Amino acid sequence: MHPTIYAEFNSICQTMKITGHVLEIGASPHHQCLLGLPALDTAKTRIGIGLDGALQTERYEIIHRNAHDLSCFADATFDLILCNSMMEHDPQFWRTLAEAYRVAAKGAWFVYGVPGYSAGGVLKLPRFWRLLSKLPLIGHECKSLGQGLQASTLTLAVHNYPADYYRFSEQAMAEVLLCGLERIETHLVMNPPRVIGRGQKSF
Repeated sequence: MHPTIYAEFNSICQTMKITGHVLEIGASPHHQCLLGLPALDTAKTRIGIGLDGALQTERYEIIHRNAHDLSCFADATFDLILCNSMMEHDPQFWRTLAEAYRVAAKGAWFVYGVPGYSAGGVLKLPRFWRLLSKLPLIGHECKSLGQGLQASTLTLAVHNYPADYYRFSEQAMAEVLLCGLERIETHLVMNPPRVIGRGQKSF
């Protein structure tokens, strides 16, 4: 996980002052996970689920489990649910969202991070490109390509773990991934952008 993303999650979680139970969906025993955030040092328990294997430490536990079935947890168990860089690898991420909502207590916070994209037209073409577009033979193709580039936006490259399905806008974060929640906020960090959003389950 990039340090900028880790720091953004920590900053968001610091404002919540979590003292209850935390679940990270998509936690990996092989990589830095969100369960180690300093902002969670006051949490009562920290549990992660993922497909990369199990891990038990003094601070948290990771269970090998598919996020589509969290039946090992009772309804309304967790006070904070975290997930980063997992939804794009889940072909049916809406099943994960439904299970996360079920195991979240009333008043629980959700903080999700996904690869995204931003408003188009962010690429500025150099002066020589405009000159190329005026040349005979290749000018039309250069102009067409340039218009396409100027209307595009950077996104994270395909990263198959084991497959890669989605990219999300800030609007998708607010209206799809955090649908039904309150006090929704979204943040764009880095470039290509990652969208980090948070929302709270209503009381």
